[in-house]
Amino acid sequence: MEERKWEEMTPEQRREALFEAWLSPQGIEFAGPDAEKAYRERVTRIKDAIELKKPDRVPVFPVIGFFPAFYAGMTAQDVMYDYEKLISAYKKYTLDFEPDAHGGAFNPSPGRIFEILDYQLYIWPGHGVSPNHSYQCLEEEYMRADEYDDLIRDPSNYFMSTYLPRVFKALEPLQKIPPLTGILEMYSAFSAVNFIPFGMPDVQEALQALMEAGNEAVKWIGYVGTHDKEVTAAGFPAFFGGGTKAPFDIIGDTLRGTRGMMMDIFRRPEKILEAVEALTPIAIKMGATAARNNGNPIVFMPLHKGADGFMSDEQFRRLYWPSLKEVMLGLVEQGCVPFLYAEGGYNSRLEVIKEFPAGKVLWGFDQTDMSKVKENLGGVACVGGNMPIDLLSVGKAEQVREYAKKLIETVGGDGGYIMMSGAVIDEAKPENVKAMIEATKEYGVY
Repeated sequence: MEERKWEEMTPEQRREALFEAWLSPQGIEFAGPDAEKAYRERVTRIKDAIELKKPDRVPVFPVIGFFPAFYAGMTAQDVMYDYEKLISAYKKYTLDFEPDAHGGAFNPSPGRIFEILDYQLYIWPGHGVSPNHSYQCLEEEYMRADEYDDLIRDPSNYFMSTYLPRVFKALEPLQKIPPLTGILEMYSAFSAVNFIPFGMPDVQEALQALMEAGNEAVKWIGYVGTHDKEVTAAGFPAFFGGGTKAPFDIIGDTLRGTRGMMMDIFRRPEKILEAVEALTPIAIKMGATAARNNGNPIVFMPLHKGADGFMSDEQFRRLYWPSLKEVMLGLVEQGCVPFLYAEGGYNSRLEVIKEFPAGKVLWGFDQTDMSKVKENLGGVACVGGNMPIDLLSVGKAEQVREYAKKLIETVGGDGGYIMMSGAVIDEAKPENVKAMIEATKEYGVY
């Protein structure tokens, strides 16, 4: 759609345009009339739930991590390095379990890229952890406490010249590159001298590593795109149109780390507020651009540092929620549906997060009391989640069925509910995941 025409549309018109694009995906030749019919029914079911209407039944969407790999008899390392195995496993999961949407095959990130760049922030299957286990974050203060002003003044340059060279060892020489805003005119002082670092051998090696990683990324996304087209053609819509993060979490998760951010809450709260303000438009653009490019309004936002216990309610209201709410409103303005995945507990946050226009957002909950969720967010937001990972992992199928029925009775009676796992599913009993889906289809009919 032309940029000018898009800018002239109201938020509601943009939203409907994105939903229509999701309902009628371009370039897809459905496997047959039944597959096309099932696809449109599934998208409509999810759309109705998001808009607080009663669909034909409760939609069900397990949030999947490495589960398809284990289900297919593969390792986590297999699907991070062998893209044929990746799409085979994730396609098999969707066709065998038949959820109302698929989560794509992009979650097992391509390990080869991280090897090329010598990634420091994570260890992953076959590279620091067992081939059979998920990746793990190695938190450090990759942004120093005295660097807030650098981030605030120029976030893009800070990432390029400081943060990325610290988390990707192969990119350390990029610290030598000056801000590209120094390239202004033909005068040597404004142009030529800025190119000198690009002639240095170590900088050229870093740029070569970036190109090698880029080539691998193009190869990987080709397979991921093939998977999406195949399962879409079979009648299963992709749930995610894009992703972004809460501005506070951009800093707390991977820049300052948990320890650094906890100290900053007390030592430099004003700097946090300045930084999240600088990052807010970046977060909005990140999510909205992806959603528009993919023709799908749902923007995934995993929430971490705002959970119960990390900060007080007063700190949440002051430091975390305002910028998050601004990102959410910015996404809504662009026709998107923010999907807030509240990991951990959000019991003490419900009074705050209900302050939002009705029917514009989707909340997924992990360990939050769903009766309180219904009390606070009923008629305000579509909600999902709370199927416990431990139950799926070690419980029995009948227990899963009973829990699903209880969730539907507690939260889903009036519509506005999507059955989801409380957290990402890696290791779980296949019969339990199947029980979650089948019970929803049985008990969730309106």
